[in-house]
Amino acid sequence: MSLMRRLAGSRQNTSSGSGSDSVALIAQKLESLDEQTAHFLASFAYVLARVAAADLDVEASEEAAMHRILLASTELDDEQVRLVVEIAREQAAEEGGTENYLATREFREHSSREQRVRLLRSLLQVAAADGHVSEIESNEISSIAEEIGFSPAEVKALRVDVRQQASALNEAGKDD
Repeated sequence: MSLMRRLAGSRQNTSSGSGSDSVALIAQKLESLDEQTAHFLASFAYVLARVAAADLDVEASEEAAMHRILLASTELDDEQVRLVVEIAREQAAEEGGTENYLATREFREHSSREQRVRLLRSLLQVAAADGHVSEIESNEISSIAEEIGFSPAEVKALRVDVRQQASALNEAGKDD
């Protein structure tokens, strides 16, 4: 039995049959939130974990990046974020394949363009958290970007922007 199923206890499938079971199970743990918000955050977390698990090795730095991103961009407390990250990481590593597509589609259907841009920026941060972005992670980000409606040119421009921001932050940190 997967960690996800153990944490979820008796499984009550809250998806409509066409959604991601992983997203539904993560959302179930966010019972203090309304259902729409819980599914949005669950799909966001799962897609982050999808990139972290793309190379079959979720580094501690990638998991920490997921935690920072979710803590900064949600109303969840530290304990809830830890649980969501753990479940999302475990599900992305175990499920993959069709589940990756379903979770990403669910995110696309329930997000604005601005939220999708934020997701892509976050994916780049997770992939770079261990000091480099592997080719597998880069390809996974490109696939996700296409699945949520971005062109290769838009993704390239976003990558450049994220690199420039990271470089500026690194330079500012050296001045301290």
